[in-house]
Amino acid sequence: MHDNNLHKHGYDLDLLSESYPDLKSHFITKEDGYISIDFTNPASVLALNSALLKEHYGVNHWELPVDYLSPPIPSRVDYILHLADLVGEKNITGLDIGTGANMIYPILGTAIFNWKMVGSEVDPESYDFATSLQEKITMPKSRKISNIKLRFQEDRGSILKNIIKPQELYDFTMCNPPFYGSEDEAIKANQRKNKNLGNDVSDRNFAGKSHELWCNGGEALFVKRLIKESVAFKAQVGWFTSLISRKENLPKLEKQLTKLKATYKIVPMNSGNKKSRFIAWKFEN
Repeated sequence: MHDNNLHKHGYDLDLLSESYPDLKSHFITKEDGYISIDFTNPASVLALNSALLKEHYGVNHWELPVDYLSPPIPSRVDYILHLADLVGEKNITGLDIGTGANMIYPILGTAIFNWKMVGSEVDPESYDFATSLQEKITMPKSRKISNIKLRFQEDRGSILKNIIKPQELYDFTMCNPPFYGSEDEAIKANQRKNKNLGNDVSDRNFAGKSHELWCNGGEALFVKRLIKESVAFKAQVGWFTSLISRKENLPKLEKQLTKLKATYKIVPMNSGNKKSRFIAWKFEN
């Protein structure tokens, strides 16, 4: 993890449960006597995330609807910290593409660095929930939840168009694209994961709505679309970025960026045993 990530050494569950008492009801005792939570249980992950946000970032009243994706806070913090290395920490304006019901990247960007953030969302239910969530959340006095602006993407065929307004300037865009290419692919991947963990694999027992988990062509096609569309906004954005979960998708994206004469870099990130990265590109104006 990033050197400045508060979560690089794990969790203090006792401390977290003092800030967020409901977390304690999700404690489990492993065979070696170690206290943990069930990371396959979406309700437990949600409670842990709520506790982390409250204890470490002063974010209160964060919640999610049932069955929505509960993002792991440490890896989301990592993306924010690496972006700060790329663009700086002060007086930064960023755009989170597909902010979701959880609105986690704008929340963390504001809570950690007091960035001004715009979050776009194409799903009306997610957008409506995020809008109501913004009204409930409180932050430390030095941070302003009003720094976050939410925008609904009415055109499902566009990513940046209609979201980046004329004359607006952004230091960066960020994106956590849908990983899978279909529902069937998502279910099979989850079944393999649970089978390896010795868990029940008979049901679709994972959180996340369809638009959060899959899209036609998966992340590779989505990011290719984003790269193609980014050319039209090259004068308004410093760095375009996107998470890339599958490293085998990088060569085709690098080829596309080279063809468009963009400057790009791959920023590696690690969370536990999971290796990830994001790709960042910009154009010479």
